[in-house]
Amino acid sequence: MRRKYVFFAVSLLAALTANAQETYENAKLTGEDLNGTARYVGMGGAMEALGADISTIGTNPAGLGLFRHSSVSISGGLLMQAGGKEFANGNKTNPSFDQIGGVYTTRTGQKSFLNFGFNYHKGKNFDHILNASGLLDGSSQNKQSYLKGALGEEGAGGFNVRPKGVLGEEGAGGFNVHPKGALGEEGAGGFNVPPNPKGNNENIGYVNGTSNETAYTWSQADYLYWNTLIPDVNQGGRAYAYDGQSYEFNRKQTGYISNYDFSVSGNLNDRVYLGLTFGLKDVHYKAYSEYTEMWTGDLGGVRYTNDQKITGTGFDVTAGVIVRPVAESPFRIGAYVKTPTWYDLTTENSTSINYSLKPGAGGTYTQGSIGNSYDYKIWTPWKFGFSLGHTVGNYLALGASYEYEDYSHINSRINDGGYYDYYYDEYYSSSSPDKKMNTHTKRALKGVSTLKLGVEYKPVTNLALRAGYNFISAAYGSEAQKDTTVPSLGTSYTSTTDYTNWKGTNRVTLGIGYQIQKFNINLAYQYSAQEGDFYPFSTMRNVSVPTTDPVTGKTTNEIVSNIASGTKVKNYKSQLLLTLGYRF
Repeated sequence: MRRKYVFFAVSLLAALTANAQETYENAKLTGEDLNGTARYVGMGGAMEALGADISTIGTNPAGLGLFRHSSVSISGGLLMQAGGKEFANGNKTNPSFDQIGGVYTTRTGQKSFLNFGFNYHKGKNFDHILNASGLLDGSSQNKQSYLKGALGEEGAGGFNVRPKGVLGEEGAGGFNVHPKGALGEEGAGGFNVPPNPKGNNENIGYVNGTSNETAYTWSQADYLYWNTLIPDVNQGGRAYAYDGQSYEFNRKQTGYISNYDFSVSGNLNDRVYLGLTFGLKDVHYKAYSEYTEMWTGDLGGVRYTNDQKITGTGFDVTAGVIVRPVAESPFRIGAYVKTPTWYDLTTENSTSINYSLKPGAGGTYTQGSIGNSYDYKIWTPWKFGFSLGHTVGNYLALGASYEYEDYSHINSRINDGGYYDYYYDEYYSSSSPDKKMNTHTKRALKGVSTLKLGVEYKPVTNLALRAGYNFISAAYGSEAQKDTTVPSLGTSYTSTTDYTNWKGTNRVTLGIGYQIQKFNINLAYQYSAQEGDFYPFSTMRNVSVPTTDPVTGKTTNEIVSNIASGTKVKNYKSQLLLTLGYRF
């Protein structure tokens, strides 16, 4: 058995120059949390027109043009998850280092000047434990793989393609037919999952009978199921799917996306403010999940685990402007745009399966595992923002911002070659769009709107009280699902079948700040609430499966569906954030 897994891993590694990623995996890396300085968070992030806070460097860098003094700041705190149960040594409360940066202003008493800024902040914190459970009503994870075999051609969603043969279709005089059906080889009454012709008799899902390339719809889950559970050892290897009764799922996520922003901003007569930021991103994502499924009829159950890590880098550019429409007026209008983040990433995963059949079902215990590592690229969507800001004297500040980012335009990329620069001793890879996966992304995801509202009130000169509201609309369509039948390398390298359609996020923030000469201390609290629908696998409806009567030998087509019901899940969390600052 070990030789099978080694062979599959080698065949995948041979295709590392042509990789992509799946829609739901890409969506994890898009967007940002509400994070930065405590002042910025306390006002719900609504400071893109008010400016004069280092955190605007990554949203509207024109805000740095409103700094009148050079300053530095550092922020950290606690992130706390509400509800759920701890899993795999994961903690629901974790410390977090969130921000450090500074602004250098060249102002010398004149109204027009340049400011320079640098800021690190944690753009996304992945710390989260997801728990879900539910009834399956006869559907199952292994049945999903079983039905993919019955779909036949890769273009129809199956992982079998036209086998070798010059003439092709039987009707054209050839000896090969479109492989469909769950009965296995033609001699058994079906045309499903031809074994590896290299001699080790493993089910591998070839693109054609002479190639080592795997079918793009053939995932790691399919590989494990078709080489362990689905071929029924008690019926001569005939393909068989077990009906699910119930399941339990747990996932622990850790990690973050670090943002390193370098900015220059200009102030023109205290009327027009311009800013430009070059941003670098550093991705560190880890996740471990366990899926346990019990079958109907007291037949036994299966345990499917996945250990995944995503690392890599990216960069983007942000440009912004703030304008006072009326000279000397405290009212300001801001606008900004952020380019896609161009990510170059690496994923490593290890997937395993073990199952047990009760004595009446064969009394067998089987396990297997497969690991993989590959490189890929994604380009996130463009982001556009509009903001308003107004101050009343030195005691009241009001801010509002609106941002739009179309997640349906996430661009999954295939690494398809490159060149080596001998002068700089560097290799540069090239890529092209994964058209099949990008088409699925357009169906599953949609445009995301973000609304930010914030207020700051100073009852006395050195004391500031803050409150804010932040809302992010849902990124997933109401009928979206992780489609494992998309003929894409993103599907082929997928190591999980579960997905969650998260709904909108509501955030409420509070803050307080105190100034002591040139020092300032700020504290913020943020409560974030998000709900979603969890599915252990995608739904497949009305798949025609050939079935042969063992007595008569007659083959008929049975219509089979595998319907996954959603389970409500929550992501409620709180953040305490402390910022220490100094101006000079």
